[in-house]
Amino acid sequence: MSTANHVLALVKSHISGDDDAFLSVVLQVAAREARSGHSNVAIELRKLIDQARARDGLPKPETPLPIAFQPTPPKGDLATLLSVSHPRQRLKDLVVEESADRRLARIVHEYAQQDQLRSHGLSPRRKILMIGPPGSGKTMTAHALAGELSLPLMTILLEGIITKFMGETASKLRTVFEAMASMRGVYFFDEFDAIGARRSSGNDVGEIRRVLNSFLQFLEKDESTSLIMAATNHPELLDPALFRRFDDVIEYGLPDAKVAERILKVRLARFAPGRFSWTSAVEAADGLSHAEITRAADEAAKSAVLSSRMKISTKDLLEAIEERKLARQNPSGR
Repeated sequence: MSTANHVLALVKSHISGDDDAFLSVVLQVAAREARSGHSNVAIELRKLIDQARARDGLPKPETPLPIAFQPTPPKGDLATLLSVSHPRQRLKDLVVEESADRRLARIVHEYAQQDQLRSHGLSPRRKILMIGPPGSGKTMTAHALAGELSLPLMTILLEGIITKFMGETASKLRTVFEAMASMRGVYFFDEFDAIGARRSSGNDVGEIRRVLNSFLQFLEKDESTSLIMAATNHPELLDPALFRRFDDVIEYGLPDAKVAERILKVRLARFAPGRFSWTSAVEAADGLSHAEITRAADEAAKSAVLSSRMKISTKDLLEAIEERKLARQNPSGR
């Protein structure tokens, strides 16, 4: 359907009071914009449709964002700098400490209400630094926020960013930040200490110091509507100036007993008997990370299914947890 026909259809459906037809035409317009490469417009139209449905009490579609509304894969130089995915996870799938949970909910709320904030000269939290040990939920957080906000997850490929040629890394960082303005999404810098190392450390002829200075400038000047997230297992390596440039710094740690129990219950909701006792499993999981406990839960569920049982036993779970502990002690598998 051409643009002129779209306009005619919109006017006719509005005059006749046919809201379903009106929203259907808007979806067609959004799909057309997406095919034309105007992904931000397409996503914005989809969000307005969802808001209209919510206002009128109509159910919001449970299906993920259709391909027509998703940004096209990066091309040219960006293809070597970004990896694009479309997570289906939501914040409800993420089990973290209460303090982190509250901060993430605040980020989502501010992002959803960014127009209202900007109308009063305020900015939503968009630049987030996550610090904590491996497997504590940092990467899962980036996926969950992208899914919650119906935004693509743009993972920065460090092997494409960092080169041995002087000045080239900063130039590639500039390309990524320019993409943030034209392709709205969640931009995720994992292993961020590779870029944000202290300027006082003895790096190759000062190249990393120049890269860090460039990143600080790009981050400070960024006024896009994209979410920028960085994660590191080694906050002690980061330059102190970085912490001031982020809107929020979220700390992750090993799960306490309460969080460990929630992880197990969320992961094993379909497999645990009604009166399953979690106490022994939670005690056994002490010292394991979020990722390790999740892996143990999955292994226990698989053990039950492959034994033609649809419910796990305490033995299944304890054995899976013990296996995770042994794997930590002997990572080489020998």
